[in-house]
Amino acid sequence: MAVKTLGYSHVKISSLEEDILKSDALILPGVGAFDACMSNLVSRNLDEILYEAVQMRTKPILGICVGMQLFSTSSEENGEHFGLNWIPGKVIRLKPNNNYRVPHVGWNSLEKCKATEIFSKLPINPHFYFDHSFHYDCDENFIDARCDYGGWITAAISKNNIHGVQFHPEKSQKNGLKLFRSFFNWVAKC
Repeated sequence: MAVKTLGYSHVKISSLEEDILKSDALILPGVGAFDACMSNLVSRNLDEILYEAVQMRTKPILGICVGMQLFSTSSEENGEHFGLNWIPGKVIRLKPNNNYRVPHVGWNSLEKCKATEIFSKLPINPHFYFDHSFHYDCDENFIDARCDYGGWITAAISKNNIHGVQFHPEKSQKNGLKLFRSFFNWVAKC
């Protein structure tokens, strides 16, 4: 796990309410389809537990890929599905121009839209690894970074204690490790 590589030894993978509510920060990973991920959260009452932790107790959270997309109001992936609705927006299918392929798989540069703590240790246009077919369409006030993939797509979002990235920092080598380090430094300041 990339986070342990940085020397953080108190990392725990858990879906237990007690662990989630006692944690200093949360990472919500995402692999798979939006509807299946959201259904799993709801069926295990994790949507309510996460609401308590993130919205009520304001624990910092980092959503990765589908983990970030779950913060949305809804998604059109495999039909219309409701998300956690923490950052208003809709997850929509990528429709790049200029013969770009879907899914978007590979390395791309980011354009930072605003200064945020989690990008503080990164170069001006850092490269990250992407693997997705849908992206988060939301108000630009929530967009921290974007990526040009036959048109602009949301690459990172934030609102208060909630941060999300469409790319995979755990697969993005040094820049991914720098992003995780910056996130945990920000958590320590909170």
